[in-house]
Amino acid sequence: MIRGLEIPYLHPNPDISMKTAQEMKPNSVALIDGQPWLIQKAEFTKSGRNSAIVKMKLRNLLTGSSTETVYKADDKLEPVILDRVAVTYSYYSEPNYVFMDEEFNQYELNKDDLESVMPFIVDGMTDVCEAVFFEGKVVSVDLPTTIVRQITYTEGSARGDTSGKVMKPAKLSNGTEVKVADFCEIDDWIEIDTRTGEYKSRAKAPV
Repeated sequence: MIRGLEIPYLHPNPDISMKTAQEMKPNSVALIDGQPWLIQKAEFTKSGRNSAIVKMKLRNLLTGSSTETVYKADDKLEPVILDRVAVTYSYYSEPNYVFMDEEFNQYELNKDDLESVMPFIVDGMTDVCEAVFFEGKVVSVDLPTTIVRQITYTEGSARGDTSGKVMKPAKLSNGTEVKVADFCEIDDWIEIDTRTGEYKSRAKAPV
């Protein structure tokens, strides 16, 4: 925080419906104690006595500070309406990842900004993403719900297993490890659910 800089307090918007903590997803923004917080991670778990909680990693969009906190799944939060623009990944220029829209405007984000999607950022990816803006500044990028990535390393499969129920570790080109069906092989393309990071199926190579 810059000495002498007063961080503005944002007042709740009565026209916006509250959401439960469970409904708030990564790369959404919530107004908490008058401050806009980007939700970088949100993990839903059930604790004892059948209660459910959401563990969140948050980044303050005004100060840049980060924190981790826990909410009850039914706690109410106020979402902040964000502007979004379709972009594709262009290139990496240390320390930033550069995305471009259809008008060739470039948007730079570092790995901290992209924490929730970093496991799936790879060279040459063609996914149409969404740049997320807060007060005119790009703050993160959303990937499509389903993406296709290539396996660069995995162990051989168990002989004859085609059920898809037996899983094994596999690595993508950026080093990310995912669990895949045992019949998957090196150079196979697979579908991944970016909300969970889980393997969905084998896929055709993107065109």
